[in-house]
Amino acid sequence: MGVEMDPLLHAWSYFRRRKFQLCSDLCSQLLAKAPGDQAAWCLKIRALTEMVYVDEIDVDQEGIAEMMLDENAIAQVARPGTSLKLPGTSQGGGPSQAVRPLTQTGRPITGFVRPSTQGGRPGTMEQAIKTPRTAHTARPMTSASGRYVRLGTASLLTNPDGPFLNVAKLNLNNYAQKPKLAKALFEYIFHHENDVKNAIDLAAYATQHAQFKDWWWKVQIGKCYYRLGLYREAETQFKSALKQQDMVDTILYLAKVYSRLDQPLTALNVFKQGLDRFSGEVSLLCGIARIYEEMNNISTAAEYYKDVLKQDNTHVEAIACIGSNHFYSDQPEIALRFYRRLLQMGVYNCQLFNNLGLCCFYAQQYDMILSSFERALSLAENEEETADVWYNLGHVAAGIGDTSLAFQCFKLALTNNNDHAEAYNNLAVLEMQKGRIEQVGDLQRSYMAAQMSEAAYPEHVDTQQLITQLRQHFARL
Repeated sequence: MGVEMDPLLHAWSYFRRRKFQLCSDLCSQLLAKAPGDQAAWCLKIRALTEMVYVDEIDVDQEGIAEMMLDENAIAQVARPGTSLKLPGTSQGGGPSQAVRPLTQTGRPITGFVRPSTQGGRPGTMEQAIKTPRTAHTARPMTSASGRYVRLGTASLLTNPDGPFLNVAKLNLNNYAQKPKLAKALFEYIFHHENDVKNAIDLAAYATQHAQFKDWWWKVQIGKCYYRLGLYREAETQFKSALKQQDMVDTILYLAKVYSRLDQPLTALNVFKQGLDRFSGEVSLLCGIARIYEEMNNISTAAEYYKDVLKQDNTHVEAIACIGSNHFYSDQPEIALRFYRRLLQMGVYNCQLFNNLGLCCFYAQQYDMILSSFERALSLAENEEETADVWYNLGHVAAGIGDTSLAFQCFKLALTNNNDHAEAYNNLAVLEMQKGRIEQVGDLQRSYMAAQMSEAAYPEHVDTQQLITQLRQHFARL
């Protein structure tokens, strides 16, 4: 007979190999035999937490309630370059608004989809309702976002009979006196159960028991305050934790608080002070680059992304953002090198091949254009991605003078996504070139829209030419 492994060690082995469901099942069997086994109990709640764990540093979703009912505003009309609400025009010699597309709130579209990059802080409630909050949905998020709702019901999914722990019946003060159990229990309550009230109670008991000398508990209290929208209280906790123990994560949390309070310059100072103590830390450099990018200071952001690559030459976000910046700066050949680097690293998705196809077209490497777009179409996961690929193919067709192919491509883009405004616009241009003015629209409304465009961006040459043409047309009537 072979020697069997101890069940607890077997469960621990599953946990180390990230097979959390198997680990949880084995711990359940141990707890059925010995309900008082603290080791199995602790291992099970850690496994359940890891199943739904999401890093709080990078995931930052802002709902309508947080944006429109924000009582933490410092100034209603901030100076240019000091607010994320009013990013202003391009600074530092980056590509102009006429070249680089913007979101509905005025932020430049980045080369890497992150939370909060697909939209900003709208000025009115109407604009907040109309603004998409993520890259894949047109619905504005509420303060109780979908991720938090999923986490709150995760216990029912992992245990069909009901939640593993009834948190309301636990004596949190007793658990707070056992540091190892308390930390595992806190993460279970915070991440798995999404019960911030009981989590902050446990953290408060534990930090009192530690005589306010444990920095880890102060960071957890700060996370709870942040989740509850109490940003100033969270700031106090993170600062106190940094005095006791200098940690990169705490610096990132503190900068995140200042970003939510719309104080990007203070967040930049926090990052730069962190770089003095943690020289060359990639996450701090990347955080600085993100803030500069949100403030529309593209050239400075690109410099910091280059510093990121000096430390970590496989950083996907930095490579994608630098490639995007080169593309919109009319350097498609250099952008092509960065996107090829992503391909060599194993990134294999629709967006990458879409960008490769566009770079090949503008770099006049025509042999690779169609194969890149064909690969992008085969990898598209939803209709919005398919529409974008057909829209770009329409641009390529228009560039080589095949207007009938361009017409069909734009029609296919609208078939997949009938809200694709750019495709409607280009179809109207093609109709106007064919002389079918009746299908284009009202010239008076076109003139009014062009005037609004000129007021928003006076230096846009195409708008000025359109207004000149319309005035000449009106003069002939």
